[in-house]
Amino acid sequence: MVQQADRSAATTKAILDAARALFARHGYADVSIDQIAERAGYTKGAFYHHFSSKQEVFEQVLDGVQARLAALVAKRAQQAPAAPLPRALARNILDYLEGAIHPSVRRILLIDGPMVLGWKRWREIDDKYFADVVRAGVIRLMSEDAGAAEIASATRLMLGAITEAALSSGRAEDP
Repeated sequence: MVQQADRSAATTKAILDAARALFARHGYADVSIDQIAERAGYTKGAFYHHFSSKQEVFEQVLDGVQARLAALVAKRAQQAPAAPLPRALARNILDYLEGAIHPSVRRILLIDGPMVLGWKRWREIDDKYFADVVRAGVIRLMSEDAGAAEIASATRLMLGAITEAALSSGRAEDP
């Protein structure tokens, strides 16, 4: 017998999957809660039972997009042949950028994400998945006597450059 928790998890997943598909295709502004509920196969009431707003759903969708992108980059890094550190970092950055501009990700992550969630929250989600990885690479690139402040500054600089590249590509007519 299916437990209530299993039904709730299935409903939540269906709503998030429907929202992700709609947000990727039409953008946040052109998607309604009614459309999300209908595509998921549930009522608007079921939507509101699990989520307080369209923005909450969007934030969870974006978090999931970032999680999948981070997993993809990590998987490719593990499968890649050994390379000198600068080349490996460059390959990881390229994998991130290619993943970020993928049609199923681009609008959610790079176009609507900063606008809907605001720059601060959008960056917090990005940092959750990528800041430690970039920091680890920066530590390996820097001299052994680099201090915490230098490492933090270099990490922010690298994250900023990667973010700018992603945002520029995401807004481009041909990413």
